[in-house]
Amino acid sequence: MHYETVIIGAGAAGMMCAAHAGGSCLVIDHAKAPGEKIRISGGGRCNFTNLYASPENFISGNPHFAKSALARYTQWDFIDLVARHGIAYHEKTLGQLFCDHSAKDIIAMLLAEMKNADAALELNTSVSRIAKSPQGFDLDLGDGRKISATNVVIATGGKSIPKMGASGFAYDIARQFGLPVTETRPALVPLTFPDGRFAPLAGVATPARIHNARASFDEAMLFTHRGLSGPSILQISSYWREGEEICVDLLPGIDLFERLRTQRQTGGRRNLTTELAQVLPTRLVDHLAHFMPMGGNLADQSDAALKALQHDLKNWRITANGSEGYRTAEVTLGGIDTDALDARTMQSKSVPNLYFIGEAVDVTGWLGGYNFQWAWSSGWAAGTAIAAA
Repeated sequence: MHYETVIIGAGAAGMMCAAHAGGSCLVIDHAKAPGEKIRISGGGRCNFTNLYASPENFISGNPHFAKSALARYTQWDFIDLVARHGIAYHEKTLGQLFCDHSAKDIIAMLLAEMKNADAALELNTSVSRIAKSPQGFDLDLGDGRKISATNVVIATGGKSIPKMGASGFAYDIARQFGLPVTETRPALVPLTFPDGRFAPLAGVATPARIHNARASFDEAMLFTHRGLSGPSILQISSYWREGEEICVDLLPGIDLFERLRTQRQTGGRRNLTTELAQVLPTRLVDHLAHFMPMGGNLADQSDAALKALQHDLKNWRITANGSEGYRTAEVTLGGIDTDALDARTMQSKSVPNLYFIGEAVDVTGWLGGYNFQWAWSSGWAAGTAIAAA
């Protein structure tokens, strides 16, 4: 069988590409169902885009690469598609859009778009070999069949969540055809700390500003048995490296000094830790009291002592010894070097008709629907380029 286009990977980017590629198009995936990462995302409701998506929300060796695709297929284009299919959605926080009902609505929408485009889908099917040929590419399938294609699109994602079948397939194909691959590492991932440091605080959540020399995020932080998680930690993990210190502001937007100084005038006999428990979780205050000066009553605290305490709580410096790895990482940082791809079409500059889209590419979004938007935009860019060729 010869196809105009074969897309490997029936995830967000692959299905989006198939909906726009035109001609005879086959989508292949080794999983038993399409869009599995869509299905589990956002607690089962799929944070499918972000109202504020822009190139600044993405990490890449070339920060300009994503601009073309994101500008030509925007969050508003995808929101229009969702609306046309009658899918109810809502904004949660910070521009994050979720389905009211289920992430399965997004999968059904993409499958409907593929059907409208006459794109075929084969599940439980693997690709064991891809080779260049006069007509484009020859592909060997895991069941022994041989097919050919004019165009091949690699949409197999990165290494995150291997239990769902994630692998380095895209990187292997890139290297096979001489395309460089940047360093890859887990991103949007919880951080771990030695010796069960935060185990007694497991389950405690608090607002926090997490920052290092490269980025800063104001969102919730969650203590776990193995370390730290929550949106702010997942965000900073994409900008963190082993051995690096991160700074935690436990009082974002709070002037603790003025608050405690005022309370000292009217309730000086109150215990300092009791007052701190009004702005921080009690278990966290008890933990911090072991290495920050929090003893005594308010009346015992000088202005200098209160200022020093505020400084310590706004500049809590900690060093993680690792992360939870690809097992729980939401995405993979790094990937196919963007210098090897055409930013408008996602086509390899050196291998005609070979395309890479989605998470496989060295474009990684923040938490909050940005990575799905990159999947939609890059899939659309490749699909429309193929259809126009």
